[in-house]
Amino acid sequence: MRIDQLQTPALLVDKAALEHNLQTMAAALPGARLRPHVKAHKTTGLARLQYAAGHHGFTCATIREVEGMAAAGLGDDLLLANEVLDASRLGAVVASGARVTLAVDSDVTVDAAVAGGVREVVIDVNVGLPRCGCEPDDAGRLADYARGKGLDVRGVMGYEGHVMPVLDAADKLRQTEECMAKLLKASADVGGDLVSAGGTGNYAVNTWAGEIQAGSYLLMDTAYGEQGMPFQQALTVLGRVISSNAGGWRVVDVGLKSLGMDHGNPSIAGAAVWFCSDEHTTFSEDGTTFAVGDLVRVLPAHVDPTVAMHERLHIVDGDEVVDTYEVDLRGW
Repeated sequence: MRIDQLQTPALLVDKAALEHNLQTMAAALPGARLRPHVKAHKTTGLARLQYAAGHHGFTCATIREVEGMAAAGLGDDLLLANEVLDASRLGAVVASGARVTLAVDSDVTVDAAVAGGVREVVIDVNVGLPRCGCEPDDAGRLADYARGKGLDVRGVMGYEGHVMPVLDAADKLRQTEECMAKLLKASADVGGDLVSAGGTGNYAVNTWAGEIQAGSYLLMDTAYGEQGMPFQQALTVLGRVISSNAGGWRVVDVGLKSLGMDHGNPSIAGAAVWFCSDEHTTFSEDGTTFAVGDLVRVLPAHVDPTVAMHERLHIVDGDEVVDTYEVDLRGW
């Protein structure tokens, strides 16, 4: 199949860029130094490629991701890096033979892990992002509470997500070090082997965490592309020009319902994007001529929510579709 036979909008992944990103990250963070975050691609087919590259532990964001990864035979070591108040579905995955570790940040979430049949937890620590995580000074107490309930506490995790978009290298390093000082303090109180943190935005500077939870590196987006990392833009959304106006603008059939927009507008090579609406992106030409019917590759600004909007993705070599994967970890 060629890409011009696909119904648009369609999610494309460039095969050469995908392989480059796999190899580049495996060289930078080999084996267990990387715990790939499957929330970025929600596709067990891509997770298998990461497994083949030597990364056998994975990070998940949802119970659905944990279930799907285990069902696909990728349940060696799954960390659900999120708080859960009903862990019964996770307990069923544990009973099936997969290893599942759950993040907890309160007595209530510890109790939920116990009630649901989860046996292993990490203490989620607030290292500066105002989201989940207990205060560093409370981590030791919470670990003792969890152990008193019969749980195995594997260590700590913390997500310095507010550092990921920082562009200045020195500032990124400084902020990462500040965050990891909090996490290491908590680790000393909690014990255990795991110190899990980080992401694509600071994978190269976070040398304090034992494992990095990077995910976006595999497919990339324009927001991370601005940071000069050695990963290539593999993901695009294929669309067609459906309208051309004499006033100088064109419209492609890729819009808000097929793009993650929280990091800003998408990009189109040779064009200037004006705005996005439900089913459309309006743009003007900037050195390239577009006609009605032309195929357009739209580059999303945020990979994770973009992928989650599509049912499948197509691996392409030029204009040839060489494989198709279901985005089988969507939903909850």
